[in-house]
Amino acid sequence: MRSTLIAAAWAATAFVGAAHAEVATYSIDPTHTFVTFEVSHFGTSTNRGRFDKKEGSIQLDKLAKTGTVELTLETSSISTGTAAFDKHLQSDSFFNSASFPAAKFVANSFSFTSDKVSEVAGQLTLLGQTHSVLLKASNFNCYTNPMLKREVCGGDFETTLQRSQWGMGWGINLGIPDTVKLVVQVEAVKQ
Repeated sequence: MRSTLIAAAWAATAFVGAAHAEVATYSIDPTHTFVTFEVSHFGTSTNRGRFDKKEGSIQLDKLAKTGTVELTLETSSISTGTAAFDKHLQSDSFFNSASFPAAKFVANSFSFTSDKVSEVAGQLTLLGQTHSVLLKASNFNCYTNPMLKREVCGGDFETTLQRSQWGMGWGINLGIPDTVKLVVQVEAVKQ
């Protein structure tokens, strides 16, 4: 009887340990992760750009349906396909890359629909100011990468920002919208 109780206690301990051991750490894959912005250009077309240098990590507990994310973008790595426009965006009129070389998104509130991440709520620090941002997933999945032989999780997320909230107001009086769509494509490799 005593050995049965000891075995049951060990089994319960192992089960609880396994439940807590589901937290996995993933490193952002910079070759499959892009943060892109879209803003209307006087109501005629859409200007787009992205940040080419980024790094970060994600912790995900699929059983507890919790997670954290930390993503850093190098603001001088902004790329629109036009060098003069990139320089203007890097200037103190917009991202002020000389004084604020990094933008950072930190989150610890994940929402799930079934077993898929559906929203990530966090804080975006840009131009020295931090404000809340809610990223909504249009897609999320985890798979075993056939080349790396490791799990990769990621998805497509988006939100809409008012750039003036972070002090980026240049051109609003000229008709350049305050509203910016932010699209985040992210994949991260399990460590």
